[in-house]
Amino acid sequence: MARLRPARTCRTPNSQAWARYSLRKPKKNYVRALPHTSLLVFKMGTDSKDYDMEATLDTEVAVQLRSNSIEAARQVANKYLEANIPNMYYFIVKTYPHNVIREHKMAVGAGADRISQGMSHAFGRPISVAARLRPGQSVFLVRTSSQNAAIAKHAFRRAMSKLSGDYSIRVNMIAKTATTA
Repeated sequence: MARLRPARTCRTPNSQAWARYSLRKPKKNYVRALPHTSLLVFKMGTDSKDYDMEATLDTEVAVQLRSNSIEAARQVANKYLEANIPNMYYFIVKTYPHNVIREHKMAVGAGADRISQGMSHAFGRPISVAARLRPGQSVFLVRTSSQNAAIAKHAFRRAMSKLSGDYSIRVNMIAKTATTA
């Protein structure tokens, strides 16, 4: 499915969220056919209790991210982590695209004003899904050992180039609990 409009037309969450879709009562839905999400994999790498560092990619502004941009950022970050520290990280996508984006298609070209119906009842048809993020909300999370902190940060910097908005990288050390026998 081709992207019809650029992401800048829907990156600010200035309109009402539109996500009503029910499997039990499909005739009562506002959304008749839910568009598929490009984001299918949410957990990558190997989970281990030996990891002592956790890095998150957090938003600084309220933003709405389409599923294809989150998927592109996920692929870039995961590919970099897999190439540099294979099987020594655990990568999680923390957001899920729920919000349905609508578009009112209009005819363009010479004589289109005589063919098109204009903006009367311009509710639009669902074309894509997006995740609405508040400031400070995490998009991605990586757990790894502290010696791989620079690689995790660089993977997030690569992922930031695929996402619209401003982001910050936060690194936390995980405290290990001592077990007594």
